[in-house]
Amino acid sequence: MIPAELYTPQKHQASTVVFAPSWLGEMLFVFICVNPWLKLFYGYHYLYSMPKKPASEKLKTLKPSGKREENFFELVFEVARQIPKGRVTSYGAIASCLGTKSSARMVGWAMNGAGRIKPKVPAHRVVNRNGMLTGKAHFSPPGLMEQLLKKEGVKVKNDQVTNFVELFWDPAKELGF
Repeated sequence: MIPAELYTPQKHQASTVVFAPSWLGEMLFVFICVNPWLKLFYGYHYLYSMPKKPASEKLKTLKPSGKREENFFELVFEVARQIPKGRVTSYGAIASCLGTKSSARMVGWAMNGAGRIKPKVPAHRVVNRNGMLTGKAHFSPPGLMEQLLKKEGVKVKNDQVTNFVELFWDPAKELGF
């Protein structure tokens, strides 16, 4: 038998009682028990994965990584390595080439970390849709992106490629998609 002093309020204890709705316990049960099964069937990659293309529509000039599944960032790096010197492309053009038009921001995240990737990725050749050097802050020093573009013969004025339309390299068209 439990002594009465263990379940009755004492002088030093607060006498507040917290009530929870009856459905809260059921929701917690479903979340705790069903969530692992959802992860098993869908996995975390379900939210961030790109739609799978049929084998006949794979990128023709890209080298396979040899891994079981392709990572979106690795595909972005492979497309960026195809950009010729003296040409530029946009984040959105790379995203649409990979079949995910709305993932231009993810391409930007990939280019942000491209400085640490081997073999090298020419991230300085990727600009925004208007030709502005929006990724220059991620280069060290920040003027390095402009210097690399000028070294390749690309004219830049006020952090914008001046002849962007003529220098634009469309990966979908150039790689035959």
